[in-house]
Amino acid sequence: MDPLYYVYAAMIASLVVMQINQRRASPVLAIANRWLRLVIFSLGGALVVRGLEWSDRPLPALTLAFFLVWFLGDTVYNWLAIKALSVSPLPLFPRFSVNAGGEEWPTDIRFLRVRDWLRREGFKQVQSLHSDIAPGIRLRMSVYHDAEAKIRLQVTFFPQPAGAVAMCLHLATNTTGGHRIVTDNIFMPFAGFYPENWLVRRYPLCRSPRKLLARHRRRLAEAGETPCPWTSEPLNDINGQQVELEQINTELGFLFPHREREEHGKITYEGRYRVWKECWLLNYFGRAGRYE
Repeated sequence: MDPLYYVYAAMIASLVVMQINQRRASPVLAIANRWLRLVIFSLGGALVVRGLEWSDRPLPALTLAFFLVWFLGDTVYNWLAIKALSVSPLPLFPRFSVNAGGEEWPTDIRFLRVRDWLRREGFKQVQSLHSDIAPGIRLRMSVYHDAEAKIRLQVTFFPQPAGAVAMCLHLATNTTGGHRIVTDNIFMPFAGFYPENWLVRRYPLCRSPRKLLARHRRRLAEAGETPCPWTSEPLNDINGQQVELEQINTELGFLFPHREREEHGKITYEGRYRVWKECWLLNYFGRAGRYE
């Protein structure tokens, strides 16, 4: 079969996936679309070069060359984006406040089904929070406890381009052994450091709340430690976490000290490399770093 047909098929598939993902904001579809665009650029570029007789090298060699060009361009783009984030006023560890308006759940049937499922599983809402990280950009969070208040679930809604909204889940349990076991499906890079007593695993491609909860409970069973009921107010605990995370990441060299941030930005050069590496793994393989 003519390789050009593969390029046409990839272009059509990419357009379809892009249209669907504008509404769903799915990291799985986003990864699929990146690979499709990579095929279009690499194979399509190689076919153009061969068609114009600019090179007589084999098609696989030209395709590999265009793949390397794509990788270089993607690297430069991500590096500039990370640098822009570092020098921007956007907070890396935003503080939250109580959402008195009660508008934390978007009116999308996908999200409302998750809310109904949480109720059937015995989870009860304990607090609604939000954080205005920039003009017109608001993070919304709804915090739940299970029936025994031993699992705290944070449901966070992230605004996406084209008006879409992405939902991420964060499950946390404290144990009598002094550990905090955390399981989430956040698909944005962190690449920093957590406190030593935190045992964090991230599953960016696990979009099913049922499966994520099952994985968290499996981890609790494997840990062999007794879970402790949550007694702290979510707002105080979450904002306290943000302060602690910023302090730890400053001490360990991921962030510049406050006195140097005006000149260098927030993220150190080592930290930017860590973010770039995790960006690449997340964007193309859906793999987050290990934090245990």
